[in-house]
Amino acid sequence: MFGFLVGAAVFAAALFGFSFARQYTLKRLRFVDGIRNPVWPWAVGLVAALVAAPVAWILPFVGTGSAILFGAATALGSASGVKALRRGGE
Repeated sequence: MFGFLVGAAVFAAALFGFSFARQYTLKRLRFVDGIRNPVWPWAVGLVAALVAAPVAWILPFVGTGSAILFGAATALGSASGVKALRRGGE
C-alpha cells in the first residue's frame, strides 16, 4: 500500500511539472525568441532534475529516478508548450 502511495505521489509530481512548464511556456515566455531553440526543453528538464535531486536525497522513499522522471516531464511540458506556440494556439 505504501508503494502505491509513493508511486501516486511521484506521478502527481511529474504531472505537476509537465503542466506547470507547459503553462509557463505558453503564458510567460510567449514573446521570448530564445524559447524556440531546440535546446530549451533539455535545459529546462536538466534544471528541474537538479532542483529535485536534493529533495530526492532527503526523502527516504523518493529516489533519484523520481527526480529524473520529474525533469523529463518538465522537459516534455516545455517542449509541448513550444510546439503549441508554433501552432499558434493553446
